[in-house]
Amino acid sequence: MDIETIIFYVFAVILVFSALRVITARNPVHSALFLVLSFFTAAATWMLLRAEFLAITLVMVYVGAVMVLFLFVVMMLDINLDRLREGFWSYLPLGATIGLLLVLEMGLVLSGRYFGLQTLPAPPDPGPGYSNTKELGRLLYTEYAYAFELAAVVLVVAMIAAIALTMRKRKDTKYQSPASQIGVQKKDRMRLVSMKAEKGEE
Repeated sequence: MDIETIIFYVFAVILVFSALRVITARNPVHSALFLVLSFFTAAATWMLLRAEFLAITLVMVYVGAVMVLFLFVVMMLDINLDRLREGFWSYLPLGATIGLLLVLEMGLVLSGRYFGLQTLPAPPDPGPGYSNTKELGRLLYTEYAYAFELAAVVLVVAMIAAIALTMRKRKDTKYQSPASQIGVQKKDRMRLVSMKAEKGEE
């Protein structure tokens, strides 16, 4: 077993552990931070597969933008943690079944050569002059242009929905109206009072 395979298994263990902590952590902020760890570990795994552009994009987009938005929404919304924990154990059998199926599928893929199953051959080395960024851009803007535009629309809708959720009105919060501030005149803010002068005691 070479060093690259050992590093892959180390990253895989960290990724599975952090993914489990995302759904089992009691605090939503802790879940979001474990999700950040999952993204970083997945990016490291993509680096092992020579997909440097995808790894950097995962870190910049999801960790740098999406996760910051998630943390902002989680911290700004008044989430009732007790109410969220009520239905946790009712979904555990379904979640455990799906997780077991995922582990079984990954086990079959990784151990297929030991059971005589035909596996996909390793991709050839493209050489030093190959640019996966250029090839990915060519595929995105030619064959997968509509899917790329649809993903962009979904992200914009998610961003607008997050802003709309955080900007709901609360009774205990004071708000300012920019329109009323701009329309204020001098006579509305200042009042001149005429008072008689008072003489001091001699």
